[in-house]
Amino acid sequence: MLDTFFIKNLKQPLRLTAIAVDKLGIKANWITLLGFVVGMMVIPALYFGDTALALVFVVINRVMDGLDGAVARVQGPTDLGGYLDITLDFIFYSAVIYGFALMNPMENALAASFVIFSFMGTGSSFLAFAIMAEKRKIERLEYGHKSLYFLGGLAEGAETIAFLVLICLMPAHFVVLAYAFGGICWITTATRIYAGYRTLN
Repeated sequence: MLDTFFIKNLKQPLRLTAIAVDKLGIKANWITLLGFVVGMMVIPALYFGDTALALVFVVINRVMDGLDGAVARVQGPTDLGGYLDITLDFIFYSAVIYGFALMNPMENALAASFVIFSFMGTGSSFLAFAIMAEKRKIERLEYGHKSLYFLGGLAEGAETIAFLVLICLMPAHFVVLAYAFGGICWITTATRIYAGYRTLN
């Protein structure tokens, strides 16, 4: 829901940073992979109950996720880059939730399962429509030039990041936040399926 706002306002600062990174000879895919490795450190951090450290890893991962796309637009986007970006993003999102389940299985595991279950809804409705949009040459330029068609909804990238940050800041309220965000994800899934049906029918 908020992705277009952030894309519009962060576009120029990211582009300037990307130009500087490109001059250093750093490839976009390197940033993607490094960001993923750093992001996956949330699992051991949360396992040992260090939510502050987990938050650091979340922030670094998300900053690098924004930067890799900007660098790719400077260097020229590739299919491999788009594939790695979306695949590793979904793994990272679920990794954070899995980490909270590990941190306190008795209290968090069921709520964590519900969130990962909801991610299947948002992810599958998003990716399935992207395939059909590519087939029909449908574009969504307000999200910028990306490798995949971005079908919007209540829970997009910005909202997911806000949720991950919030649960790291308020781990004692993970269960309530998880069920609330999972519900928002299912509303998003329903609206995406409806929008996809209307568009493709």
